[in-house]
Amino acid sequence: MFVIALKGHADSQLVHDVDHEWVRLGAGGTTLDILRREAVSEIVMAGAVRRPSLGELRPDLWTAGFLARNGAAAFGDDGLLRAIIHELETRHAVRVVGIDDVLPEVLAPAGCLGRLAPDQLAQADIARAFSVARGIGALDIGQGAVVQQGIVLAVEAVEGTDAMLARCRDLARPGPGGVLVKVSKPAQDRRADLPTIGAETVRAAAAAGLRGIAVEAGSVIIVNQSETVDAADAAHLFLFGLTTPPDTPS
Repeated sequence: MFVIALKGHADSQLVHDVDHEWVRLGAGGTTLDILRREAVSEIVMAGAVRRPSLGELRPDLWTAGFLARNGAAAFGDDGLLRAIIHELETRHAVRVVGIDDVLPEVLAPAGCLGRLAPDQLAQADIARAFSVARGIGALDIGQGAVVQQGIVLAVEAVEGTDAMLARCRDLARPGPGGVLVKVSKPAQDRRADLPTIGAETVRAAAAAGLRGIAVEAGSVIIVNQSETVDAADAAHLFLFGLTTPPDTPS
């Protein structure tokens, strides 16, 4: 195994004991040189990357050419990742492998994952949030939404899930708390950017006054699943895996 660690994004503690090299995000040409030097034939994309501005990116010659070739496809997260995968596989003979092909156990299972289950009101909010999240996903905007008592409090965009949840703290209504729903995009390439939650997501949801989290089973990564379930139980939040688009209870 060899790790390309992105400066300003990767956690140094996760790579200190494996062969790795640090590369800034805009240095695509350098990255390809390293992959050739290390005889890399397969890549797994893992971890969060904050989307930079063009000024922050400071693209090298290869990256500038890539952006010019792909035009509008490079603006949405999903479109950009699909373009990167296509470039790697067709031009550089590097196969991109989905993280769930390597670690299938990281995907959310179906049903209640902790001690609590969503009640009828929560199920209605889950159904609405699922529909909203799928809608923004179809536009390549985000993968999550928060709904409370039928009201959409927030949708996820470039800021990410934790920042979205932080916004919800001042938006919550009196009464039963809202729910966070995370789903894959309709055109999701499963080899990159699968929606992800973890214990920190649970704690952020609790701080925002939510009553639970529902995720699309088989399509959402739960980081350190046992720790995340324990965090949900400790915060008295339900954690639920959805198998199909949920129906709103009558």
